[in-house]
Amino acid sequence: MFFISPPFGNYLLLPNTINIKGSYTLEPRPGKWGQIFKTLRYSYVYHGWINKIGLRNEGLVCALKKFDNSKSIMSIAILEHEEVKKIENIIPKDLNIELNVSCPNLNKSLIKNDLHIFLNDQRKWCIIKLSPLESKESIDNYYNQGFRQFHVSNTLPTRRGGVSGKELQPYTNNHIDYIKSKYDDATVIAGGGVRTKNDAVNYINRGANYVSVSTLCFSPFSFMKFYYNMKN
Repeated sequence: MFFISPPFGNYLLLPNTINIKGSYTLEPRPGKWGQIFKTLRYSYVYHGWINKIGLRNEGLVCALKKFDNSKSIMSIAILEHEEVKKIENIIPKDLNIELNVSCPNLNKSLIKNDLHIFLNDQRKWCIIKLSPLESKESIDNYYNQGFRQFHVSNTLPTRRGGVSGKELQPYTNNHIDYIKSKYDDATVIAGGGVRTKNDAVNYINRGANYVSVSTLCFSPFSFMKFYYNMKN
């Protein structure tokens, strides 16, 4: 089993995978497709995809109306501290969520504190998705709040936007090493540059419990080869 992260997690639902949809904010942020066409490019400098989509989405309330909690995990990003309690009141107590605490394409930081109110026994998944540049102190803070599921990592901030792909591997490896060496009860989902079963195995051997893919889906043949190999 592996995870399919946004944006492809919004559309792909396959056996033996878990798709993550979002990220959704409390209020709608229109202009997603325009930003995709304007900013999504392959970077030969970073050998990966780069974008400045910046959490463009239809809004949490609209997304909840058509969300199937039995098949997917909802990624949520919180822009203002006063939204924490509002969102906690809106979403079902058993909604499987991923809290996206980093977006390189915003001119502000996402909310990181008081997120523990989303933790409860009814949720199988309550994941924190970390920045590749997340500090050890920040990881400790999430753990001390009660989080035990970590997704490493989000896109890497650059002047041109967030970069995904092989460039993330050293950062993901560092996060795996730190989390699994300090917190043996933590679950780690490792993503960044996973294109082959060997890439996935390298993360698992390092200590990750699961792997995630996203930009691999830009290459349907490579993705289906990976999907087949992961089942065998």
